[in-house]
Amino acid sequence: MYQSIRSFLKNLEQDFATIPDERKELLQKISNYIQARYDKNESINLVYICTHNSRRSHFGQVAAAISAAYYNIDKVATFSGGTEATAFNPNAINALKTLGFNIISDEKEVNPTYQVKFGNNLSTTCFSKVYDHEANPKADFAAIMTCSDAEQNCPFIPGVALRIGTTYEDPKKSDGTPLQEETYLKRFKQIATETLYAFSLVK
Repeated sequence: MYQSIRSFLKNLEQDFATIPDERKELLQKISNYIQARYDKNESINLVYICTHNSRRSHFGQVAAAISAAYYNIDKVATFSGGTEATAFNPNAINALKTLGFNIISDEKEVNPTYQVKFGNNLSTTCFSKVYDHEANPKADFAAIMTCSDAEQNCPFIPGVALRIGTTYEDPKKSDGTPLQEETYLKRFKQIATETLYAFSLVK
């Protein structure tokens, strides 16, 4: 893992105490799902879902990937999806680059695919897609809803083993303002802190 990412996560561990108790209860359910499958040496598939699969859901996917690597939890695969497909938002990509991720695009004009690298042999693949896209698992996965719209508009997700809503405020509202960069970094940090906490509970 790149040292910049490892240092970022080590600092986030100091923020666990700032997570409200009601959020910790939700995050414990995610941890329980991971723990149960980890104990059985089974694959752990986590799908982060938001309306457009452009910002928060990708942040969740990346945060889970780095958390699993940080705590050496094997057989974790992270994914994202939406109720519709758009593209991985450039502001979200720039926030990750600022933190030290190496992001490589296939440079397609519409909805590019990105390799988000956080170590020499560590990466996750990001592109916008609907949650039931062929690239995502079809059964025995946890669906983690990162926005309230997706939580309300996906009343049923086939094949899900756990569905849970850990929704976050959309950083989109800051687009084109002086607070844009700060807001995106703050949102990723919030999502990463809570995700890291959930993984930290796995023994």
